[in-house]
Amino acid sequence: MRVKRAEVLGRCVGVRRAVELALGTALREGDRRVYTLGPLIHNPQAVAELEAAGVHALSEAELEPGGLAAGGLDGAAVVIRAHGVPPAMRERLAALGARIVDATCPRVLASQRRAADYAARGWKVVIAGDEGHGEVAGIAGYAPGSVVVGGPGEAEAVDPEGRPVALIAQTTIKKEEYEAIRAVLARRFPGLETVDSICPCTEDRLAALARLAAEVEAIVIVGGRNSANTARLLATALELGKPAWLVETAEELPEAAFGYGSVGLSAGASTPERLIAEVEDRLARGLTPGAAAGVD
Repeated sequence: MRVKRAEVLGRCVGVRRAVELALGTALREGDRRVYTLGPLIHNPQAVAELEAAGVHALSEAELEPGGLAAGGLDGAAVVIRAHGVPPAMRERLAALGARIVDATCPRVLASQRRAADYAARGWKVVIAGDEGHGEVAGIAGYAPGSVVVGGPGEAEAVDPEGRPVALIAQTTIKKEEYEAIRAVLARRFPGLETVDSICPCTEDRLAALARLAAEVEAIVIVGGRNSANTARLLATALELGKPAWLVETAEELPEAAFGYGSVGLSAGASTPERLIAEVEDRLARGLTPGAAAGVD
């Protein structure tokens, strides 16, 4: 089998920076536990590796009364992940005595600042993205009264409440999705101001995947199932008319993936290189699930 990698895949700059900050903090702290607020990145295997290095994922529930950290964090380092957090969460961490290590992606920080600026000037802030995504929740926290829209239909229902409207994009939204939302709002609100904050890494990955699909018979996406950008890669591969699978590890490769003469390989922005290489090796060697079980 011929295995071909996409030209752009794996960890983006923001994720690499967050992981390096977390690991560097753990190294400096020695035996003292370091926390991240929620999983640092959307990849279970990478989160497990961080845990082994002394970086523990702290859930928001553990900050509540009766939770692990409710009595105070006593100066412990807490890493804010690349997605960022609302200002209220920063205040909560500070009140608990945390030392905040800010790993928020610079692009997300820029979106937070723009949202806060528009809100302070009395604008209605609309955020194009996934309402359940951590980045979107963080941006919304900087613009009280903002609204999140996931598609053109929701954009039709936006009530500006008599205020001018500004649109900010989630950094990982597909450009086509953003443009569809923007078109509706531009038609409804002629004075619309837009912030095209889509990360070029997202578009670069999707463009590389499209080029890859033209050269292979099937596609494997490596990444966490809880990763929005990884799921978007899988959906795009299927939209391109290719058989495609999402796996978190080489052990999850389905037998059907080995039935093609050429397979393309892409990976989400949180996926460690080690996992990509293991999947690539398993495919190239033709080690189907049954065959792989007998490998030492």
